Amino acid sequence: MTEHDQLPIPDHDQLPVGGLTSRIRTLDAQGLQTLLTYERGHANRVQVVQMMEHRLKGLEEGGQPSGGDPAAAAADDPTHASAGSKVSEATTGPPVNPPSQGDPTNPAQPR
Repeated sequence: MTEHDQLPIPDHDQLPVGGLTSRIRTLDAQGLQTLLTYERGHANRVQVVQMMEHRLKGLEEGGQPSGGDPAAAAADDPTHASAGSKVSEATTGPPVNPPSQGDPTNPAQPR
């Protein structure tokens, strides 16, 4: 059996499913089969196994691995969340100014 350190994506069991989806697309059929065998023998997460089987079938039908590094950080990786908001002054919405005496369209609030 393959050791955790020898997997094509060593930290795959720590990744959210969305991050794992983008990383397995970079693997060839052999690397994906190695990862799938490891997953089945350890965590055996149904959603992850199905996703890997689907991708493996696509590769067997002639699909190609996408470019990229399987060890690269995923966009939804929690370590990137601490980098701050991508909202800037140019992309914020207009200021909200609620009515001073309640909402006139809500009969439960006085006017």
